[in-house]
Amino acid sequence: MRTSDGSEVIGAAGELRTVKSPAKSSDRTRPGRHRQPDRTRRALIESAARIFNSAGYHGTDSNRIAREAGFAPGTFYIHFADKLAIFLEVYENWVSTEWSAIEVILKSAASARAVRSRLSRAVLEHHRKWRTFRASLRALAATDERVHAARVAARERQLVTMTRLIRARNAPVPDRARMLAQLLIAEALCDAVADGDAKSLGIREDEIIRILDENSRDLLP
Repeated sequence: MRTSDGSEVIGAAGELRTVKSPAKSSDRTRPGRHRQPDRTRRALIESAARIFNSAGYHGTDSNRIAREAGFAPGTFYIHFADKLAIFLEVYENWVSTEWSAIEVILKSAASARAVRSRLSRAVLEHHRKWRTFRASLRALAATDERVHAARVAARERQLVTMTRLIRARNAPVPDRARMLAQLLIAEALCDAVADGDAKSLGIREDEIIRILDENSRDLLP
């Protein structure tokens, strides 16, 4: 989806859509954007998402994020305290986008087997398209308490969402420990494929997808 000013946005399935970037200009050339704080904030988040997913967290700074969005560097700090704050916002959007796609699939009228297959492929593609961003996420979660806390909070929301979606399909809800285990297994397997580890070990992608399907069988019998 392209915004009215032609900037790049995150697609409905979570992918980064590459479109022609708007011409770089200072805030002085766009006086109307000062009076649209929500639009400015959204543009900064979209800019940060693109850069984090190409250069990684440590490969950029707030000045570059602001300029990529078409703003003067000082605009960044009107909306975010620091680079980590906008990284966490991008992560929140990443999780929301993934689960919105999952919910659409789970609400389909397809059989449980077909739904499991679609889920496995959708989640895998989401991880693959955000490979560099997720590498930064894993590294920061191990060393930064704010990121670790945000990740734990996101997992709690995921468990709540899983419970709601399973009940909506009139399926029995597993205990939280089993749901967490299945969530973590799927996450690790998708990252292994996205990072190329599985291929380097001689494991085919379709083998991983089969395991992902089996992993979700308890959730969607």
